[in-house]
Amino acid sequence: MTKTLRVALVGALAVSAIALAPGAQAAPKADPDTAALAGALTTQAIAWEECTFPGVAEETVKQFKTVKGLACATVKVPRDWHNPQDGNTIDLRVSKTATAYKGTARQGIALVNPGGPGGSGLPWGAAMALRAPVLASQYDFIGFDPRGVGLSTPLQCSYTVPSSTDEDVLNRAKVQGCLANPLTQFITTEQTAYDMDFIRVLLGEKKTSYIGYSYGTWLGTWYATVFPGKVHRFLLDSAVDASQTTLEKTWDLQPRSRDRQFQEALLPYVARNNAIYEAGTDPFEIRKKWEQAGGTRDFLGQLFTAWFIIPAMYDTTQYEVAASAVATVAGTVTEGTDAQRVEALVAKMLSRPGLSPQNAEFITKAKANALAAIAKKERVAVKSTTAAAEVETWDATFEAIRCQDGQWNQNLQYWHYWKADLTVNAPFIAPFMSTPLCAYWPTKNSKPAPDKKTFPRLLMAQSELDAATPYEAGLATAKALPGAKLISVDNEGSHGLFPYNTDCVDDPITFYFQTGATPRKQFTGCQALPLPAETETFQVGGTLSTGKVKIKMITPAVKKANKIVKDLLSSSSTAQADESGMPSNI
Repeated sequence: MTKTLRVALVGALAVSAIALAPGAQAAPKADPDTAALAGALTTQAIAWEECTFPGVAEETVKQFKTVKGLACATVKVPRDWHNPQDGNTIDLRVSKTATAYKGTARQGIALVNPGGPGGSGLPWGAAMALRAPVLASQYDFIGFDPRGVGLSTPLQCSYTVPSSTDEDVLNRAKVQGCLANPLTQFITTEQTAYDMDFIRVLLGEKKTSYIGYSYGTWLGTWYATVFPGKVHRFLLDSAVDASQTTLEKTWDLQPRSRDRQFQEALLPYVARNNAIYEAGTDPFEIRKKWEQAGGTRDFLGQLFTAWFIIPAMYDTTQYEVAASAVATVAGTVTEGTDAQRVEALVAKMLSRPGLSPQNAEFITKAKANALAAIAKKERVAVKSTTAAAEVETWDATFEAIRCQDGQWNQNLQYWHYWKADLTVNAPFIAPFMSTPLCAYWPTKNSKPAPDKKTFPRLLMAQSELDAATPYEAGLATAKALPGAKLISVDNEGSHGLFPYNTDCVDDPITFYFQTGATPRKQFTGCQALPLPAETETFQVGGTLSTGKVKIKMITPAVKKANKIVKDLLSSSSTAQADESGMPSNI
């Protein structure tokens, strides 16, 4: 060791000893200064113009354009906030509104992120202004497409498709192809958090408020941890497990929570409304019929689950669509090609009485998606017979963010066990699951831990049976974030709550954004709205007690349903063994 280095180390240790001396208080770490880091980019000219929202329905765009002050611009940010002076930049597409009343009532800007990761947030400034007009009178809502997404600089990855059907070989090729893209390493939540703060700087605001849904809660937590001094009001709605340093736990919970909502909430809804769906009054008998028809082990069942059932697990106002799909698939024997079977089953769904025009329109669109999936499957089958290697390009932001935000388990034996476990404990969704690309994706990143001394007070909202970000994730986050308060909605399964249109949910959120005051208790319990075609809310899952939803991932009802599937598979194996002389699983 050189003398110079030795002296430097002694000096550093002396400073540490002083800082840690009894009674001494370490000074709070200052927020990063994104204005200084960005250098000349801080003074860039911003050209605001009329907004376009690709992929958004024309009628919706017309509504957005009624929002006062709506305008969009493309701004430049450093490609790498760790090395902002290297000359490389990327584009961010940002939208702003001007709905807040001028004067002392105005509380500044509020950014919005809809989740993903990889969801386009550009329309969400205008959307929140329309959805929450009371808050819009005090806040100018800001939408933005995060780096890698939409009209911001996109992340697309290419790879040569290997001549192999082995999942491990295909996944490794896909990941290696993406890591070869020089942009990939900069598409992370950390970099996006810095982008958010720089948007604040460019708009001339001292602080920022924020509403984040789903993955947006992870992004919001990251921002609040790194820039606690710049936080005004933050709502985390339908939270991932931000008590962890990676997103792996959230995606581990998700398959089980989808099975849970299917059995605990959707099937009882079908049973209660037997007059409409004619599937029976016992949820377990309906499950038997569903599984006997092939369930999600059959391609047709997978199609209807993907396009008709799963969407209702994000928005329970579409339960009549999901219920009709379950009852139709479980109670109908169809013949013909996959496309012909879809046409026949959807025709029956559309003929059911009481279907709202909105859900009839949704069913028609979902049918188009199902038919497109069939066509794609047939094209892939034809391609697989050719030997020529092809280069495929795909939008990689979703995978890049969730894999690069923190290291996932890279032991493939673990993931093989994980998939086997799902076939037993989450058989409804298990056929959709495969080894995640994150199992092959190395990273050195991890979400930083919040500082109890500086972390801001924020508010959370979570539904009991959320199938995308399970209640367990929100509860763990509420306990891990200093001072966080959680509003729980019992018997609700929707993903993304605010505005929920009940006083119990919306009033404390609105009051928090107006005053900064959070509920006195850490946990507030609210009741769900009735499901479509029902006038009362039914108790499902567990019960609310002191604001905490008492539920388990594998409830007795789910265990019983899983046994139904296991018994059906066992009897099927036995029957085939009798005919062929060999077990079907060999």
